[in-house]
Amino acid sequence: MNVKNRWLIVLAAMGIHICIGSVYAWSVYVNPIKSAMEWSLTDVTITFSVAIFFLGLSAALMGKFVEKNGPKAAATLAAVLFGLGTVGSGFAIAMESKYLLYFTYGVLGGAGLGIGYISPVSMLVKWFPDRRGMATGLAIMGFGFASAISGPAIKLLIDATDIPTTFYVLGSIYFVVMFVASRYMENPPEGYMPPKFSQAIAEGRKKVKVDLANLSRDEAVKTGRFYGLWIMLFINVTCGIAIISVASPLLQEVVGISALAAASAVGMMGIFNGVGRIAWASVSDYLTRPIVFILFFVTQIVAFYLLTTVTSIIIFQVLLFYIMMCYGGAFASIPAYIGDIFGTKELGAIHGYILTAWALAGLVGPIIIAYVKDMTGSYVGTLYVFVGLFFVALVASLLMLVNIKKLQKNLA
Repeated sequence: MNVKNRWLIVLAAMGIHICIGSVYAWSVYVNPIKSAMEWSLTDVTITFSVAIFFLGLSAALMGKFVEKNGPKAAATLAAVLFGLGTVGSGFAIAMESKYLLYFTYGVLGGAGLGIGYISPVSMLVKWFPDRRGMATGLAIMGFGFASAISGPAIKLLIDATDIPTTFYVLGSIYFVVMFVASRYMENPPEGYMPPKFSQAIAEGRKKVKVDLANLSRDEAVKTGRFYGLWIMLFINVTCGIAIISVASPLLQEVVGISALAAASAVGMMGIFNGVGRIAWASVSDYLTRPIVFILFFVTQIVAFYLLTTVTSIIIFQVLLFYIMMCYGGAFASIPAYIGDIFGTKELGAIHGYILTAWALAGLVGPIIIAYVKDMTGSYVGTLYVFVGLFFVALVASLLMLVNIKKLQKNLA
C-alpha cells in the first residue's frame, strides 16, 4: 500500500491554518474601518466576535461531517466558505453595510474557519501516535503565525489600495492556498504506526500510550472531564482573544506607538502565538497535558495583573507576547488532551464540541473589553476581571489533574 508522507500532510494542514488564522489580524482592520465607515469600536469588534462564534458553532455541528467524509472534503468546503466570506467582506465595505459584513466575514467566514480548523486535527493525531502534541502543535502553529503574515499585508494593501480591494485580494489568495492544500489531506490506514516507532515498540524501547478511555462524542459529554476542558479553554480564550481583538488600538493608546508599529507588534504577537503552539504542545508530550495547563493559568495570573501597571513599551509587549504563547499553547494542546482522556474514536467530533468554548469566548471577550473601553475610556478594569477568571481556570485545571490521577490508578 502506498502510504502518504506524513510530514507533507502536516504542511498541507499548516497551509490551511495559516489562511484561516488571518482572523487574528482583525485588529489591523479596526481603525481603518472605523474611520472609513464612521462606526464605533463595538460595531467593528462585533464582526470579529461573530466570526469566532460561528467558528465554534460550525466546529461543533460539523464534527461528525469531518469524521464521516474525511479531511479532504471538509477542507475543500472550508476553502469555499472562507474564501467567499473574505471576498464578500470587501463587497460589504463597498456597500457600507455592517450587517452584510457580519454575515460575510462573520457567518460565512466563521463557518469556513471552524470547518478548516478541525479538519486536519483528528487526522494528524492518527498520523502521529508517537508525538500527538507536537503534530497538532505544528498544524495549529500555522493558525497562530498567520497574523505575522496577514497583519503587515493588510496594512500595506489598505495603504496601497483600499479596504474592499484588500479583502478581494486576500480572499482570493486564501481560497487558492486552502483548495490546493486540501488535495493532499487524507487519514492514514487503520492502525497506522510510523515504521521507526513500530520497530521501537517491537524491540521494547517504546510503549504504545494507553488512553484513559475510547469514547464517542455523546459519551464524552456525559463526563466531568469534558466540562473541565471546556471551562479551561473558555477562560483562556476569553482573556486572550479580548487582547487580540483590540491589540493594535490598545498598543497605540497605552504605550503610545504608531499605527504601523502597532501593526508590526500584532505581527509579532502572531509569531509568539505560533511559537507557543508548537513549543507548549511539544513540552506537553513530556510534562503531560494537565501540568502544562496548570502552568498556563498560574503564569497568566501574574502577566495580566502586571499589564494593569506597566508603562514600559518593551515590558508591556513582552507580557503580551507571553500571553499569546499561552493562548496558542492551549489550543495546540487541547486535541492531544482530548485524545489522552477520550481516545481517538471520535476525536474530531469531541474537539468540535469543545470548541464551542471558543465560540462563546469569541463573543464574550472582545465585546466586554470594547464595551468597558467605550464606557470608561480605559482597558484596566477588564484586565482585573481576567485575573479573577484565571483563578477559576486554575482551580478547574487542578481538579482535572486529581480526576485523571484517580482514573489512571483505577486502570493500573
